[in-house]
Amino acid sequence: MKSAETIKRLFKDAELSIHPDTDERVFEDVLQAQQKVTENLPAMPDEWRIIMKSPITKLAIAAVVIIACLIGISFWRTSGSGIALADVLAQIEKAKTYRFQFFPKTGEDPNKPYKRRFTCLISQEYGSKTTREELDPNGEWIKVSENYLSPDKKTAITIHHRQKRYTRIEFDNYTAENMWKVASNNPLTFLKRILACKYESMGKSTIDGIEVEGFQTTDPNFFYFYIGDQGRSLIGDFNQISVKKVWVDTKTRLPVRYDSTGMVMHDFQWNIPVDAAEFKPVIPDDYTGTVVKFPAQINEETAIQGLKIWVELLGKYPDPEIITPFLVTVLRSALENSETPAALRLQEEIKGLTEDEIGNKLVDFLMPIRGLARFYNGLQYDKKDPAYYGETVTPKDADKVLMRWKVSDNEYRVIFGDLHAETVTAEKLTELEKALPK
Repeated sequence: MKSAETIKRLFKDAELSIHPDTDERVFEDVLQAQQKVTENLPAMPDEWRIIMKSPITKLAIAAVVIIACLIGISFWRTSGSGIALADVLAQIEKAKTYRFQFFPKTGEDPNKPYKRRFTCLISQEYGSKTTREELDPNGEWIKVSENYLSPDKKTAITIHHRQKRYTRIEFDNYTAENMWKVASNNPLTFLKRILACKYESMGKSTIDGIEVEGFQTTDPNFFYFYIGDQGRSLIGDFNQISVKKVWVDTKTRLPVRYDSTGMVMHDFQWNIPVDAAEFKPVIPDDYTGTVVKFPAQINEETAIQGLKIWVELLGKYPDPEIITPFLVTVLRSALENSETPAALRLQEEIKGLTEDEIGNKLVDFLMPIRGLARFYNGLQYDKKDPAYYGETVTPKDADKVLMRWKVSDNEYRVIFGDLHAETVTAEKLTELEKALPK
């Protein structure tokens, strides 16, 4: 097997996330969207063709294409009922438990039945359980995987039944406290994102015999909810290109259906009885697995270590648009063409190891890089005014600002090009940023 193919396969085996099943659906949508856009591109000058060959550029464009897909469901409409979405949010927060299903939109014929579905059970006390099922040739639903998320225990356990494998992730404190705040398939998160946007009523309609009022947003802020102002400046504004919808029961003020670019959530059941045993994973004795332990704290030191490893593997700092949860995925792609001593040494070190040994080695090795993404995303989420200049700043730029964030009203913490860190005043930061390479 070629070096590049080996690295790609092994990094895929080591890929981790809070919701692996959902993330797989997201990445499939990214790849499909990217393929469609490249197939339909008009003739381009040579300079643009070179840009399009960049794996990082392709990923950024694919992410943009996904939010550009305009989709929706048509229902009979009349005037609105005057429901306030803030009241709906309050009703969801009061719900102690709820269950719902969601299925991914794959771009296939919408009249055909979907082939995958997920059932999610959420409890404020016990956490969540998400089951993935796939339709077999006989029309039967087969359980493929289960994901258990426990904020109290700070763990996520995913069981893959086909592979007879499992992954147990032990999170850092910050991630454990905020994991449900950013989970993409959480109805609470979805509604908060709509509330952060400009939205409008679609009027009343009927779904499954229930009178509902629909709301929709085409505000691009729905997308920027995660990536922040720096992401907006890197990717640009996209107006009126994506529709997100929610339908609310006019009596209970609780959601009945969500519809987004990548998936549909439906069949909600609120305040249902649950048992603690439903949230305890049962792993068969013949399953093998990987255990990943994040540091107790994801902090500045973790971020610096992640930047250091990235430079050793690729010879440069990561570009700004990939300081996201996609960071390890992009690294995996970029390593296919890397011949740095560290990249070649990594492959030598894994020769002769078993699949489990390779998985355990890689997840430990990549932890600082994951920590870098988590750290930066945390700064964005906490509105610490972060900025990152890895596109122009190199390891040789010892006195140039590589990353910075606010620590007080007039002070910023700065990581410089040679990876030393200092606290500077806002005035000093302004001077330093004026000297950044163009």
